[in-house]
Amino acid sequence: MDEIFDEFQQVNEARQNHKNETEGIEPETVTPEVAADDKLKEELALANDKFLRLYAEFDNYKRRTSKERVELLQTAGKDVIVSLLPVLDDFERANRAIENATDVASVKEGVNLVHNKLKNLLTQKGLKEMASKGEVFDADIHEAVTNIPAPDPSLKGKIVDVLEEGYLLNDKVIRFAKVVVGA
Repeated sequence: MDEIFDEFQQVNEARQNHKNETEGIEPETVTPEVAADDKLKEELALANDKFLRLYAEFDNYKRRTSKERVELLQTAGKDVIVSLLPVLDDFERANRAIENATDVASVKEGVNLVHNKLKNLLTQKGLKEMASKGEVFDADIHEAVTNIPAPDPSLKGKIVDVLEEGYLLNDKVIRFAKVVVGA
């Protein structure tokens, strides 16, 4: 019986020691702070994932548009070049006709036809010739090559002569008119 009592006492002491060791420790419970913290960590992970996906998508967009821009620049003039080929053919025919021509009037007429065809084609593509002679000089669209005394007082500050025509493409200046201004 003493043996049983000794065993009982040892178990009791072990239980008491274990109780003393775990006395300051509270059982783990899910507090609202812990739940909120876990939820915030999960939301942060989702936000980071969305950010990385969006960043990758934007990077792909930049690469794709850059590639498209290069392709566009390489083929931008193709439409105009293709439409100019018939005019080039007409010039070649005119050159062959000039070699054998004896009548200057027919050669002039042929060259004028090709010239008009070219001007009409360029007009269809959005090209406009600037009206300059007799207009007031405008530094935004004209380039003054020189000033001369105005032949008429009404031409003072106005364009007296045009050395090189200026052109607009879709209402934007692509070449400034080189002009002589009356002083």
